[in-house]
Amino acid sequence: MVEIGGFQRISLIDYPGKITSIIFLTGCNMYCPFCHNGSLVKRDYSSLHIYEEEEILGKLNESKNFIEAVTITGGEPTLQKDLEIFLGKIKKIGLSVKLDTNGLNPYKVEDIIKNGLVNYIAMDIKTGLDNSKYAEATGLKGTSVVSNIIKSINLIINSGITHEFRTTVVPGLVSPSDLISISMAIKGADSYYLQQFNSEKTLDRKLSLVKPYSKNILDKTCLEINGLGYVGRCEVRA
Repeated sequence: MVEIGGFQRISLIDYPGKITSIIFLTGCNMYCPFCHNGSLVKRDYSSLHIYEEEEILGKLNESKNFIEAVTITGGEPTLQKDLEIFLGKIKKIGLSVKLDTNGLNPYKVEDIIKNGLVNYIAMDIKTGLDNSKYAEATGLKGTSVVSNIIKSINLIINSGITHEFRTTVVPGLVSPSDLISISMAIKGADSYYLQQFNSEKTLDRKLSLVKPYSKNILDKTCLEINGLGYVGRCEVRA
């Protein structure tokens, strides 16, 4: 069984081109200071409503005539031991599946891809692909962190599955030059989204004092990335 800490019946923006439900799974193997889903990351059961798996599958069955897909997010979904079984149950309902992941568990990502359990993958790249940068952006230390991220990047790009990569552009953690280097590292990717940082409700309240980059800076960086031609397209998300 997977542990479900949140459910949104309908979203028009979380799965490009499809009406989707969103399932939020608990727990994470990163501790990003800018994360907005702190209760899921910390498994703060005092503020979470935990859903039974069968309850959510029932809701999806009830909704399958007007939704087209399910987005699995978190937290970090690949931490869930029974994730593949759960995805298989959703596929049996006849819905497309989008998986959000931080890429830290490439072996789980590979298993999910090989078994045809997803139709769309969105992977967050937290900052430039450097161990010290990743340690600052995620709270993780160790030489295997970035190597695992790169493995997941390559798996996803070569999977034949529709995909996107995205970076939340946090001043002090991510620079425009980091974004350029990331775009080079994901050469051949379908899409790369630069997500505007929102200083509200972050894990580290010190970030409430950080002023986001201007839209002009993000637009200019995206234009440069598109000009380099490494990715199919770069866009800015508010």
